[in-house]
Amino acid sequence: MDKLLEYLVKALVDEPDNVSIVEVTGDQSTTYEVHVAPNDLGKVIGKQGRIANALRTVTKAAAMKHKRKVYVEIVA
Repeated sequence: MDKLLEYLVKALVDEPDNVSIVEVTGDQSTTYEVHVAPNDLGKVIGKQGRIANALRTVTKAAAMKHKRKVYVEIVA
């Protein structure tokens, strides 16, 4: 799951070397913290959060196979 998210985010940003994904696993859910360069933060969030919501939707759809709840947080 983190490889999918990392692939999508690296395709969006100007500095793909600064992209890192931290997986925080809980009892019922998994949270992915997406760390990007401060210059690329707007590109990952998008206008009115549309790109961020799309990333969350794709990740949640992929997590349905494993019956896990997934949350995506974007951090600069």
